Amino acid sequence: MYITAREWIERLELQPHPEGGWYRETYRSAEFIPEATLPERFGGERCFSTAVYFLLEGEDMSALHRIKSDEVWHFYDGGSLTIHVITPNGEYSEIRLGRNPDVGETLQAIVSADCWFGADLSDQGSYALIGCTVAPGFDFADFEMANRDELSKLYPQHQDVIKHLTQA
Repeated sequence: MYITAREWIERLELQPHPEGGWYRETYRSAEFIPEATLPERFGGERCFSTAVYFLLEGEDMSALHRIKSDEVWHFYDGGSLTIHVITPNGEYSEIRLGRNPDVGETLQAIVSADCWFGADLSDQGSYALIGCTVAPGFDFADFEMANRDELSKLYPQHQDVIKHLTQA
C-alpha cells in the first residue's frame, strides 16, 4: 500500500519545521545529564536523548543548520534524500539516505556535532519520511540556522551548496 506525503503528515500529526519540511517530536527522555558533566558547548543540562519524525516533500529542503549534538538519521519511507555536510574545518561530504545500497544509499547516517548540514530530495517528485535521534537530547538553544553570507565567506569553495540550502 502506497502512502502519500500528505497522508503521512496527517497520520503522524507533523508540523512545519523552522529549517523546512515537517516534523513531530516522538520521544524526549525523562532523565537529564547535568550541565557539569557535559562539554562546555552546552549551556545547561540536557535530556539523555530525543527523537523526531521528519518529512521532506517535493522541493522542500532542510536548510543548512548545526546543532551541538550528534544526530542519527533513519530512513523510513519514500524516495532517497541527500544530506549535505560541511565540517568545521571546511570538508564537504554527501550522504545518500534511502533503501538502495546498490547505488550508495544507507538506511542510517550520522551527522557529527557542530557540522553544518541540510538535506534535499534526490527526486523532487517524491518525498522522504525519516527519523532523527539526537544525544544529548535536542534543545532549540543548541540550534543555529546558517547565514548564507557568513557561511559563504567561511567556506567559499562550497558556495553553490550553501546558496542552494540557505534561505535568502
